[in-house]
Amino acid sequence: MIGWRFSEYIPKGNEGSIFDQLLKLFNELIVYSAGDVTEALSWLTQLDKEYNITNEDYGMADFIQDLIDKGYINQPDQRNPKFVPTAKMEIALRQKALEDIFGQLKKAKRGNHNTRQGGKGDEFTSDMRPYEFGDKLENLAISESLRNAQINHGIDDFKLTHDDLEVHETYNQSQMSTVLMIDISHSMILYGEDRITPAKKVAMALAELITTRYPKDTLDILVFGNDAWKIEIKDLPYLQVGPYHTNTVAGLELAMDMLRKRKNPNKQIFMITDGKPTCIKKGKKYYKNSFGLDRKIVSRTLNLATKCRKLQIPITTFMIAQDPYLVRFVDSFTKANNGKAFYSSLQGLGEFIFMDYKNNKGKRHR
Repeated sequence: MIGWRFSEYIPKGNEGSIFDQLLKLFNELIVYSAGDVTEALSWLTQLDKEYNITNEDYGMADFIQDLIDKGYINQPDQRNPKFVPTAKMEIALRQKALEDIFGQLKKAKRGNHNTRQGGKGDEFTSDMRPYEFGDKLENLAISESLRNAQINHGIDDFKLTHDDLEVHETYNQSQMSTVLMIDISHSMILYGEDRITPAKKVAMALAELITTRYPKDTLDILVFGNDAWKIEIKDLPYLQVGPYHTNTVAGLELAMDMLRKRKNPNKQIFMITDGKPTCIKKGKKYYKNSFGLDRKIVSRTLNLATKCRKLQIPITTFMIAQDPYLVRFVDSFTKANNGKAFYSSLQGLGEFIFMDYKNNKGKRHR
């Protein structure tokens, strides 16, 4: 468990039942171990020995049985001889990630993403305006229109004319299609710092935020190393870093292809990375260079950033490293796309992504 501290998750007092205390730790360990239940339970046993979480009445064997009984892990059998997390466990992980990272969110109605534009939108405001040709009849303010008719024509000669009609002013509810790119190159675990686990937790939180609070929005997720490929939300806890270089071009090409299939006009790309692009593909062969900024690789990457700008797809880069030459590259990339870049610590990553998502939701791209 080099590079990751679990002391903040160790119970420090009356924090619920022993099961709840152990489950909180287990949730962290299952993400860290990329879904290896046996490994997570082994680490949890070590932490229990050090901090005496269990007692004579409730031990680790009881906790494991409760995990099975409550539907968090599957009982091993001949077909699958190992413990495996269930769908309930995956949902719990995403909910916990949302609570941990986006805890400052207040409860809101689903789809409550208002733009600043008035007109033919989806949500009524307290404002009224005169009826205009093309306004939806369901937006008609009945009481106000009848009152206008009475004032304008009186009771004896009551009639309802075009000039009497008023409609409710509305806000447009913007729908957003987002692609989240996660770097799984080897540098994400270099130098004793675990960068992939915080990235996974942020991705789980974002997925839970969108699917539960903004169900009209879409989120596609991809990972990129030497190549890029799409993953499902359920795969997020199990992501692992590989012996890969960083093929940002492959990631951007796949992201653009995903967004091309989405019909709404508001699209964006979020990219979590800690390094420069070091790989591109030429035909079936890879061209790699880990030393400095390779002109061929950088040129291909910047060309795609420019192409995204022309397609009105902003790219927000979350760089979790701050080496000066990396900052220069990201600055050039951001300028080419007319996007944004955040140079974030691992602890601040979730807040940055959440705030940028909210801000972008308040805009309507044409």
